[in-house]
Amino acid sequence: MNTHLRTALDLAARGVPVLPLRAGKVPFGNCPPCRDNACGGRPNMKTPGPCICPRPCHAWAAATTDPDVLTGGPWATAWAKAQAVAYHPGGSGLTVVDLDHADAVTWARRELPTTRTVPTTRGQHWIYQGAMPSANAVRDGIDVKSTMVYARWLGPGTGTMTPLPDTVRALVVKKPSPVRSVTVPGPTGGGACPHRTPAYLARGIAMAEHRITEATSTVHATVYRTFLAVLSAHGRCGCLTDVHVGRLFAAAQAKGETVRHCNDAWTNALTRLGL
Repeated sequence: MNTHLRTALDLAARGVPVLPLRAGKVPFGNCPPCRDNACGGRPNMKTPGPCICPRPCHAWAAATTDPDVLTGGPWATAWAKAQAVAYHPGGSGLTVVDLDHADAVTWARRELPTTRTVPTTRGQHWIYQGAMPSANAVRDGIDVKSTMVYARWLGPGTGTMTPLPDTVRALVVKKPSPVRSVTVPGPTGGGACPHRTPAYLARGIAMAEHRITEATSTVHATVYRTFLAVLSAHGRCGCLTDVHVGRLFAAAQAKGETVRHCNDAWTNALTRLGL
């Protein structure tokens, strides 16, 4: 039994979901249909958790504490080629703040509560007790790794692990980018809105915001379809204003869409409707 497999089994026995990494810190392609997270990496594409694929899945969704899975099937020979061990922090109720350089470490020492630290090649991992959504590049040289990602196992580290603070949770809260001005189609038919009442428009915009906010997958497509629906109903009568468009863009950006994606979706919807 090689060192990596021995480490993996020891971690699994302590309830830490693990997986092997090949050269370049890349996971093995255990389940071809699920590569590039094609299965969503979670049951029904709704909640974070192991993939329901019957084989070891791909990347973080392959992490497991089952020794039979770790030593059998597609992993029976993988450990002989493995270059490192990875684990799923969120699967063991942890969050890793990955500090990639000295300036990031300096920032963390000034802004974050002390906790268990693990040295890395260029910086440190700060590990907190508690899981949260993951995000890359929350600040220069700083990633947050917890649910639905993997992190390299670099040793137990030193220091006492502390509860996940709000200061770390706040790092992944996306602030909507400034909404770029969008040219809204002018009124037709003398500018009279055929919907007669402003309540109809207000209700439609509120429903559109809700549809975007509640999207759990295919956010790009949901944003485009929502923009298309709004423009289908209100794009020709001239009742839409930049305030309405700004609300839709803000809802989309809160789901992770960029200003460019919003503008592209809006332009494509205008083109589709011939506006």
